[in-house]
Parts: sequence; C-alpha cells; structure tokens
Amino acid sequence: MMVTLDRIFARLALSALFAVGVLSSALAAKQWMGEEELRATFAGVTVDGNYEDGRSFTESYRGDMAVAYSEGLRETMGHWSVISDTFCTIYKGDPSGGCFRVTRIGANCFEFYFVARTEAQVRRRNEGKPGWTARAWIKNQPASCQEEPIV
Repeated sequence: MMVTLDRIFARLALSALFAVGVLSSALAAKQWMGEEELRATFAGVTVDGNYEDGRSFTESYRGDMAVAYSEGLRETMGHWSVISDTFCTIYKGDPSGGCFRVTRIGANCFEFYFVARTEAQVRRRNEGKPGWTARAWIKNQPASCQEEPIV
C-alpha cells in the first residue's frame, strides 16, 4: 500500500495537534498550593533548592515565622509569611527576597514562581503569569524533582 506525502503530512499535523492538547491539559491541571497547605508543608522545615540558573541554596522556615537563608558563603535572616496564597520570604536589609506562588510537582519537589518583591505588593498585585524562579525539596528526604521545570 502506497502512502502519499499528503497523508504523511496529515498524520504529522494530527500528531502535533494532539501533543499541543496534551500539553495544554497538563498546564491547566497545575494546582497552586493554598495558604493552609503552604503553612503545613513549610513551617518548621529546611529546604534545599536550586535557582533556574543552577545556583544552590538552603532555607529554614522556623515555626516562629523566622527564616534563615544561605547560598554559598552568603547568609541572611528575616521572616516568612503566607499571604493571599503566596509564600513570602522577606530578609532584613536584603532586597533579594520576595513572594512566590508555589506548586508541588512531586512527592518532595516544589516550584516557586516569583510574584512580588514585598508582602504589600501581593495584596495589591494584578493577576499575571509569574515565571519559574526556584525549585526546592525538603532537606533530609529523597528529592523527587525532575531535570527541567514542567511549566
């Protein structure tokens, strides 16, 4: 049976449309962690993580809302909070913190999407599409992160 180029191109086009549909469904199914889940997951734990540029960090979220951050030789302290379904890490005298939407992408893997630099900005932010900023996992537990972000 002879297959024409038209049929081959038609099959390729259908395959491409199917792949786009599957990807769209996966993105639409992504669930942001809510306030209670964020608090329950991160209060009292330490995470290890990587930024999208490959730099590594460790961050401890104490039960009293204090946060300790380290990246190589750099260390800083501050506080963490959960406001309007965002997870905020604000450091004393250091503008590098911010507020993030978080999604769980595995049993022990979380992606953080930058939303705002301050807690006040979260309260008045416009809804937008934040970009993947960091990926982290709870320290001393097997990490389940993939190589590349899924969104």
